[in-house]
Amino acid sequence: MKLPLLAFGLVAMMGTACSSDKKEDNIEKEGVETVLPSMPNDVTVQKLEKQTFNHELVSNGKIRAQEYADIYFQTTEPIAHIYVKNGDMVVKGQKLAELDRFKLEHAVKQAKDRLEQAQLELKDVLIGQGYSPDNMNAVPKEVMELAKVKSGYDQSSSQYDLAIKELEQATLTAPFSGLVANLFQKIHNRASSSEPFCRIINNRDMEVSFTVLESELPLIKNGDKVIISPYSSSVNSQEGNICEINPLVDENSMVQVKARLNGGSKLFDGMNVRVNVRRILGDKLMVPKSAVVLRSGKQVVFTLKGGKAMWNYVQTGLENMESYTIEDGLKEGDTVIITGNLNLAHETPVNVIK
Repeated sequence: MKLPLLAFGLVAMMGTACSSDKKEDNIEKEGVETVLPSMPNDVTVQKLEKQTFNHELVSNGKIRAQEYADIYFQTTEPIAHIYVKNGDMVVKGQKLAELDRFKLEHAVKQAKDRLEQAQLELKDVLIGQGYSPDNMNAVPKEVMELAKVKSGYDQSSSQYDLAIKELEQATLTAPFSGLVANLFQKIHNRASSSEPFCRIINNRDMEVSFTVLESELPLIKNGDKVIISPYSSSVNSQEGNICEINPLVDENSMVQVKARLNGGSKLFDGMNVRVNVRRILGDKLMVPKSAVVLRSGKQVVFTLKGGKAMWNYVQTGLENMESYTIEDGLKEGDTVIITGNLNLAHETPVNVIK
């Protein structure tokens, strides 16, 4: 009697298991139907054709002024006046600052007196040699040189010229038009002759210095266009051209490059910028970057054929901010899917939208 009951229990358990499997199959089927799209993917397409490719090389750079000058006082008298401040725009010859002139003017007066005394002594020496001081041109050169040494005329003349020069240098002026920078000294303090009073920067002629990899050297040349974008959002992008490539590779396989900018009135010396080097490389097959997707680590581009997406392995070449060049895998005239391609598979039905 126990065996039939046992068999009945086994049959009941098998029935329950079959019922559970059917429920799981139904749930899995419903899940798949939910995940798989019931409608074709909406995509946009583009005809593949050769276009002029602008190669872009991106680097970080630093803005430098092509022309600047550190301005020094030559004497250490107290500063009497400062006429400018940092950030001021000055023109060539404009007065920047001035020292106390009392001692310097007194030194000029003393030097002038000594020179006049030396001139009298020079005449006495010439008279003693039998020459008229009223006709200096008749005095032989050797005699005149000896007379100047005996009278101290040359030394007094040099001291007078030096005193005049120091008095002139008591007033600093701008050597060219530009911006005032690094002005930290104050009036009533003694000027320093070892440190610059300020720097004048010609902000109209700026250049950018940046580095490129050794392997990227064949892609650039003098004259190539560059666009610099300051990290400061208050300054717009500026254009320029490469003017110098340093023929030296450093220990990090980098090469120093300079580009002269076409404008720079709002750029600061030392400003950090992003540099885009652009060079026209002729006609190339190219696709937008959005057209290239990765499948198992390989680059894939989908093309449109008969209302379906066709899977194509491709090999890309150069790139810029927007596009890749296509070296292999596609041909001119193919219709390339450029958006809506992230979830596509081979022969997936698609709906082209404009």
